[in-house]
Amino acid sequence: MDFIPFLFRLMYFIQAIPHNLIPVNIYFTNILLILVLYMKSTFSKLIVSIELITLMGLAALTWYQSHNSSSLLGLLDHSAARQPAASRNTESSDSGRADFIKWVDFNVTSEAMNDAYQYDLKSHDTDTPIDWVSLLAVMGVKYGGDFKNYKSSDMSEVADKILNKESTLEEITKDMKYFDYYNEAYQAVLGGFVGEYTILPNSSAQTNPDITTKENEGAAKTAYGLKAFSPIAKGFPYTDYDDFGTSRSFGFRRQHLGHDMMGQIGTPIIAVESGYVECLGWNRYGGWRIGIRSFDQKRYYYYAHLRQNFPYNKSLKEGSVVTAGDVIGYMGHTGYSDKENVNNIDIIHLHFGMQLIFDESQKDGNGEIWISCYELTRFLSQNRCEAVKDEATKEWHRIQDLIDPAVENYKKISSKNKITKQE
Repeated sequence: MDFIPFLFRLMYFIQAIPHNLIPVNIYFTNILLILVLYMKSTFSKLIVSIELITLMGLAALTWYQSHNSSSLLGLLDHSAARQPAASRNTESSDSGRADFIKWVDFNVTSEAMNDAYQYDLKSHDTDTPIDWVSLLAVMGVKYGGDFKNYKSSDMSEVADKILNKESTLEEITKDMKYFDYYNEAYQAVLGGFVGEYTILPNSSAQTNPDITTKENEGAAKTAYGLKAFSPIAKGFPYTDYDDFGTSRSFGFRRQHLGHDMMGQIGTPIIAVESGYVECLGWNRYGGWRIGIRSFDQKRYYYYAHLRQNFPYNKSLKEGSVVTAGDVIGYMGHTGYSDKENVNNIDIIHLHFGMQLIFDESQKDGNGEIWISCYELTRFLSQNRCEAVKDEATKEWHRIQDLIDPAVENYKKISSKNKITKQE
């Protein structure tokens, strides 16, 4: 009979713990009741001792849960996030690919990106070229993907060995277990940012001291450098901060999977990278929005909350090909409405997002990978495209035209595919 009250109280405490239903005073009241009821025999003292130890253990567990915001599961999840090996899927997807990356935390700082880019630029025309993304991948291995403690000297140590022919990238990375993971992940983010392009004649020169140019036929110039642009046109002010992952509640409570850049109504929005328009139209959350897919299929750029009544460049439609630096739309504050063309967002801003896609099964659903774009936009702020307004059409257009080889290659492939289908 001595066990019965003990079991009842134990069951109550266990079921109450997850719901934080146990006030501290009840602990002490329960302990006093135990002392009154059971201090009769040696056997009762044993029962009392067991119950007191159990109660103190439960009390400590409850206190720990209420004073620590991250549970044991959260700690395990955080630890797993630092292990790239867990970021690969070994099961077959709908598309048949057996092994693909299923999660990326992109925490590379703009400082690290710029340092790596400068080494790429510096070594481009030498016999020891350095791929900036691979250099960042080496740093990713060193820091476990977390660049908060990044030091330029760490990157210099690696880059100088390659430039001075003391070692090669292959030799440096041969024993790095996670290099392939970071290299593939960072290539997916940055793969289309740097490369060759052609500046067309009769266009105003873009102020970018980092690009290297040489004369081509006629007045055209070929250049190598940063060919991705800030999403905000040159000369238009904006403010931003790191807001990735903050809470949003319209429709349902969720995380903010993008980067907000606050500015003025009608600010020209620029295509960050060349690609094709995959979606264009109204969304109850994003309002008027444009989705642009990179030609290598790895990146999906999302531009949302565009201007009421006049959100896009009028020439655009789904399937349209855009070149990095093109004006694609205009800043506004549409969205948060089932009804189209409604300004239901309080603050005028561009919601800019990037989704990574390693397998087509990740495009929509629970497998989506969205990354923080704050550091990306800081890095891209050095290359802002200048635009001019056509007063007749009220459209804005880029001042400097250029040819991106990626666009030309995509058009050739598309043309061949059309001919094949017709045959």
